[in-house]
Amino acid sequence: MRVVSGSAKGRPLKAVPGTGTRPTTDKVKEALFSMVGPYFEGGTALDLFAGSGGLGIEALSRGMDKAVFVDLESKSIEVIRLNLKATKLEDQAAVYRNDAGRALKALAKRGTTFDLVFLDPPYRMKNGHELMLTMHELELLEPEATIVLEYESKHDYPEQFGPFEQTRKALYGETAVSIYYYAPEAVEDGESITPEEEAPHD
Repeated sequence: MRVVSGSAKGRPLKAVPGTGTRPTTDKVKEALFSMVGPYFEGGTALDLFAGSGGLGIEALSRGMDKAVFVDLESKSIEVIRLNLKATKLEDQAAVYRNDAGRALKALAKRGTTFDLVFLDPPYRMKNGHELMLTMHELELLEPEATIVLEYESKHDYPEQFGPFEQTRKALYGETAVSIYYYAPEAVEDGESITPEEEAPHD
C-alpha cells in the first residue's frame, strides 16, 4: 500500500498485521478519490474503522486540513500512528481507540463536524446506514458533506434514506463503494426520505 496522490504521494503505508483488517487496495482508493475529490481545499475528514488509516491519510495528502482516525484495535492504532509519522501528517491528525458508536458520541460532545467521512466497517457488519443516521442525529456532519461507504458487494444499502442520497456506486470484485451526499435541509423541509420512499423531484 502507498499514498496514491498529493503531498505524500508514493509514501509506503504499513498494513495492520494479521487478517482481521481488510485494507482498501490502491486501485480502489484511486477510483474512490476520483469520485469524491480528487483534491480538497481544506475541511475535516473522519476515518471510522480506520484500520491502517490509508483513507484518512490519502484525504490529508490531497488537501484536507484535519482528519480524525478511529479504530477499536490497538494494533490498528499503532499502525495508524506509524503511517502518519511516515507521511509527516501527524500534526493534522487525531487518533482514538474506541468503538464507532462511542467515538461518534465523544466527537459530538467536542463539537466536531466533518466534511468527509469514510465508513469501512467489517463486512460482517451491515449497519453503515445506521451509523450515518447517528451522525445526522448527533449533528456531526457539515451540510453537503460526503460519506464514502465501503461494503461487501453482495449487500445492498438504500439509495436514499433520511437526509442521505446516493450519488455514485461502484463495484470492484467483492467490494462495493457507495458515495452519499448529505442534505439536512431536505429533512428540515419535511421531505424526510425513508428507504421505501422515492425522493421528491423538482
